[in-house]
Amino acid sequence: MNKDLIREDVQEYLATHANTSLDKFIFKGSPFPEIKIQELAQQLDGHRRSKHKLPLWHTTRGILFPPKLNLEQTSSAFTATYKAKLATGSTLLDMTGGFGIDSYYFAQELKEVHHLEMNAELSAFAKANFETLNVCNIKSHIGDSISYLEAYDDSFDTIYIDPARRDDAKGKVFRLSDCTPNVVTHLDLLLNKGKRILIKTSPLLDISSGLLELSQVSEIHIIAINNEVKELLWNIVPKDIGTITIVTINKRGETIEKTVCSLSEVTEAQASYNEPQQYLYEPNSALMKSGAFNWVSQQYNIAKLHPHSHLYTNNEPVEFPGRRFKIQAVYPYDSKIKKRLKINKANMTTRNFKLSVAQLRKKLGIKEGGDQYLFFTIDFNDKQIVIVCEKL
Repeated sequence: MNKDLIREDVQEYLATHANTSLDKFIFKGSPFPEIKIQELAQQLDGHRRSKHKLPLWHTTRGILFPPKLNLEQTSSAFTATYKAKLATGSTLLDMTGGFGIDSYYFAQELKEVHHLEMNAELSAFAKANFETLNVCNIKSHIGDSISYLEAYDDSFDTIYIDPARRDDAKGKVFRLSDCTPNVVTHLDLLLNKGKRILIKTSPLLDISSGLLELSQVSEIHIIAINNEVKELLWNIVPKDIGTITIVTINKRGETIEKTVCSLSEVTEAQASYNEPQQYLYEPNSALMKSGAFNWVSQQYNIAKLHPHSHLYTNNEPVEFPGRRFKIQAVYPYDSKIKKRLKINKANMTTRNFKLSVAQLRKKLGIKEGGDQYLFFTIDFNDKQIVIVCEKL
């Protein structure tokens, strides 16, 4: 890390070029002999990328940004704040500290946080930013997290770990046992050194697969932003063999959609089925990820259209964690569908349907956009249908 990047004249130069295209900025070259243009470009690019994901870092003068990949892999301010509320006790070890976003927000809730990162340069970026942000209760360490934990004589109230999801060939992996460090292999060590373990995993990890690999799971949190699942968080409490709770969170603008249920409720719930009524409901992505499809039907007293469609209906509008629609018409999907619809522009969704949205747009000549919504799906009689809706 080049410490000259923190200099006031350098920071002023970057601020001056806040809106300059990156190509044009690089072409100009560096006006500072001791700083390479690539280093300046990395800071300018990082500042722009942090605007929505990390607003505090974006607006704080003197923040230093790591390479693009490290910034892409870090938690957002929202997910980090959410996780910090789950940590308990007074001491926490962030075993895979990275750029330090999670550590910063953990430090807002706990008395003492240990930021551990094996990449010395990335650790330096995080430490410099902790100082810029006036955080005094984070201790920075460089080294291998498993070796550090094995040598540590005491224990932590909370241990947080975000295993790297890339193999030796830099390809993405999703199973916990394929990540680094391998939390499955070292779970006993984690449980011995921590009173609570928080594990962040890929949103692509199948929940049932995670439960097969991990023991003593207390809670599973599924966190989404604007209907895109960002991460799964596994809360493990040693010797806690009670009911597993599933929490889904979807941040949609200023609105937070939240559901809480137990794994046993998900397993035991029975769905009802019906043909499309007056209203249609589509669960948000976090709820979809939970697999609680029958529970949704039972909890909100709404009927499923089909066991595998995951769309719901009823005759009275209810508050719902997802999108709600007023049904205008329902048509069979057959050779006459184009004439029946008479629509040139609409928002289209397929659920358990043989054709993709792209294929349907080409076949029916319907452009994207407008105020109408078309759902191509199958009803509980296995008949292909098209539901025409307007959004509530």
